[in-house]
Amino acid sequence: MAGSPEPPARRVYMKGTAKSEPPDRQLVRSFLADRAESCFRALYRRHSPMLYRVVLRLVDGSRCDADDVIQTTWIRALESLAAFRWESSLRSWLVGIALNCSREHQRQRLKMLLARLDEAEELPAPQAPATEASFDLEAAIDGLPDGYREVLLLHDLEGYTHGEIGELLGIREGTSKSQLARARRAVRDRITKSGNR
Repeated sequence: MAGSPEPPARRVYMKGTAKSEPPDRQLVRSFLADRAESCFRALYRRHSPMLYRVVLRLVDGSRCDADDVIQTTWIRALESLAAFRWESSLRSWLVGIALNCSREHQRQRLKMLLARLDEAEELPAPQAPATEASFDLEAAIDGLPDGYREVLLLHDLEGYTHGEIGELLGIREGTSKSQLARARRAVRDRITKSGNR
């Protein structure tokens, strides 16, 4: 919304003195005006840690893949920044881009894997399922279908509302709620089963 008021500046405390950080809108405006690197760096430092947490889980914990996705996310964000209409927070907009980049990255990885399998003369023998008694919560989350995992991460770890998740993922609010319930149940079931081994 063009006429919406600026959010209050964040306060950062450094060696006993308070220093105000400009809000996202002001940093974006300054960056677009003269491509000020300092403004981009401030935006990057502010939002990348949260983006990295989300993306790392979406790419199955691969730090290398997460780094690639974050880089692509920022490139796309900068290409579209002038068209951003502030109908959502910059944070939500960046997460939406990161989700799309993560999906594209995973699809590309799958295509490359399939191509390698086609080139191989013999398919590797299937490995026996792990029989370890210990079970990791991370493994339970990673084992969820993409939609469930995305909703669980966005809601439970990043604090998004179901309305915001619906906008980010292009689903209804009710769908977000039901996917969250199913995701939690699936994680609980996997942990319970692993504890009974």
